[in-house]
Amino acid sequence: MKIVRFTIGKKTLYGILEGKTVYGLKGTPYRELRHSDEMYRLDDVKLLAPAAPSKIVCLGLNYKAHADEANFTVPKNPLIFLKPPSAVIGPEDNIIYPAMSKRVDFEGELGVVIKQTARHISEAAALDYVLGYTCFNDVTARDLQSADQQWTRAKSFDTFAAFGPWIETELDPENTPVQTYLNGQLKQDGNTRDLIFSIKTVLSFASQVMTLLPGDVIATGTPSGIGPMQPGDVVEIKIAPIGALRNRVVRL
Repeated sequence: MKIVRFTIGKKTLYGILEGKTVYGLKGTPYRELRHSDEMYRLDDVKLLAPAAPSKIVCLGLNYKAHADEANFTVPKNPLIFLKPPSAVIGPEDNIIYPAMSKRVDFEGELGVVIKQTARHISEAAALDYVLGYTCFNDVTARDLQSADQQWTRAKSFDTFAAFGPWIETELDPENTPVQTYLNGQLKQDGNTRDLIFSIKTVLSFASQVMTLLPGDVIATGTPSGIGPMQPGDVVEIKIAPIGALRNRVVRL
């Protein structure tokens, strides 16, 4: 099932996408899926980021090959950091290249969307708290990441948390391909089976630190092959069971 969040006219709604038709939902999809009587053509709606998170919890260095290419030691515990909700954009929205950075990178990742409030959950129960999965681009000002003692500035610019185009509820998170294309050329080609810390481990670990709320997003780390983007470039995160998240890079 593909869950979308969209606007039509002045309304912001959730729906279920089937083919080229969006079937409206009443309220949000986090408690139960309650269908409305409305349906729309996909071409007539504007897709948004499929969740409105209170926070985005990201994983650093969760693929060994990426840790190696970045010259970092593999962490002993999940390395988590936050992106603010003000960084969120959806499919076809522009990634803005900030004036204070001279290198902005793509990082394609599998995103996990939380279904219900999670606090101190076990690994065994972790997936019960998941609504579904989405494509995520952890956009990073690489030069600022290197310059700072921590990663907040480099990871938190407006438009640096792109995800979508929808939430896929049927997916094996332990064996999912993650690919990134820049202007049509394959740059990253990974699989979640190579994660250092599994999604179950990451969810349980994060919930020991902070309460995860419905709609929060966990970005599970990027495989090797990260690289820079330039204004005018088009970046696509493709996860075969989900689809493709497409964004263009622009400079204001």
